[in-house]
Amino acid sequence: MESLPGSARFPLAASAQQGDLYFFHVVASSETLTAASRELGCSLPVVSRRLSALERRLDVRLVQRGARRLTLTSEGALYAARVAAIVEQIRELEETIAGTAGELRGTVVVEATLGLGRAHIAPLLGEFAAAHPGLHVRMQSSALPLRRREFDVAVHVGAPPDSTLRMRRLARNRRVPCASPSYLAGRGVLGRVEDLADHDCIVLREKESDFALWRFGDEDNPRQVRVHGSLSSNDGDVVTAWALEGRGVIMRSQWHVQPHLDRGELVHVLPHVPTPAADIYALLESDGHVPRRISALIDHLAQRLPERLDGAR
Repeated sequence: MESLPGSARFPLAASAQQGDLYFFHVVASSETLTAASRELGCSLPVVSRRLSALERRLDVRLVQRGARRLTLTSEGALYAARVAAIVEQIRELEETIAGTAGELRGTVVVEATLGLGRAHIAPLLGEFAAAHPGLHVRMQSSALPLRRREFDVAVHVGAPPDSTLRMRRLARNRRVPCASPSYLAGRGVLGRVEDLADHDCIVLREKESDFALWRFGDEDNPRQVRVHGSLSSNDGDVVTAWALEGRGVIMRSQWHVQPHLDRGELVHVLPHVPTPAADIYALLESDGHVPRRISALIDHLAQRLPERLDGAR
């Protein structure tokens, strides 16, 4: 019979019950049982059998069967939350014991948006991993809404949609409306926000927000305008490339377009109209102690990300 080995992230403990805690923590943190089997380094049938055995021992259903995405029952969600706290306490204890040498150990899962993650967060994570060889750092890039169970730290642009998450600002940022000189030469310079209604606006479709509603002003005088255009994408690099080709006006983060503005490839339109801040934050669970490896990573990002963004301009 195939045995269930421990994963690099969650080594199985000596006792069966403690081993079940690590096992279910992996299951509850995975999108599917197939993903859990990959994380645990064993086959899907082995994971399914062990999950069934755990449910029989507890005499309760923990996971809904048949769903395309792994879904916990109410009892499973409660068990997962308590298990997560226990696993984190064990990790913290191990870090404390190993801390005499100052070495960080364990795994950190970081979620970041596609563009910022690829351009800046991934290189900074590479630096951090190189400085701390006892850590395993995993980055997940996604344009989808945050899923609480799937990350230790999330790097988010703009105010987070979940106000219960703890956050720390990593860098200042705002969104900038801009277009190429060739587009403006053919369509004319914009003088008012209302002029956007007569222009081709390239829309970035991300998360679950109203992506065609562009925001201007500040907290005291907010303004909104609904824009229209024939091009849209959920990829910020695609949207920016279309703007560089002269196909319309975009509203993009300053961190992304500032190099193009500095080189004259794009022009800041409506420069006299302020836009709301869209600062870059590190997000993590609001309750509980922050492990040393996570606080150290956030410190690294807070120090190096502004330097990196300034250097890219």
